[in-house]
Amino acid sequence: MAESAAAQRSKYPVASYNFRVTVGDTTMSFTEVSGLVREYQTLSYRHGLSFLEGEEIVKFRHDKYVSLTMKKGVVAGAIALYQWLEGSERKSLSVSLCDEKGDAVVTWQIKKALLVKLDAPALQASSNEAAIETLTLMASGISVEHH
Repeated sequence: MAESAAAQRSKYPVASYNFRVTVGDTTMSFTEVSGLVREYQTLSYRHGLSFLEGEEIVKFRHDKYVSLTMKKGVVAGAIALYQWLEGSERKSLSVSLCDEKGDAVVTWQIKKALLVKLDAPALQASSNEAAIETLTLMASGISVEHH
């Protein structure tokens, strides 16, 4: 018996190439986003009954800044990112992984992102590739939302 499209969709992973990045209220096009990390700190300790029960371990969330890398094509007239690089404003950011209809399936929300580095593309006269620049951000407050 054949499964319905909805049942099949729920069993297969979403393609990683279909994503949307929103910086503040502006949607921007990027070719790659990497470094989305949400990590918990751990602490192990011993107590009076550790000889019998063993060591305990606890985890807690500590929002520390992590390095986030984003790549995009160079577009004429797109100066908002360069203005952000020159300033010291921390912006909210969201990266949404979308299904085939363009609806968000999973969204990574970033509360505080600061653009700290811009790598210009390699310029080669013998190549006809698109000019891709790499942006490095320091990001904190990463949370994951499933839709």
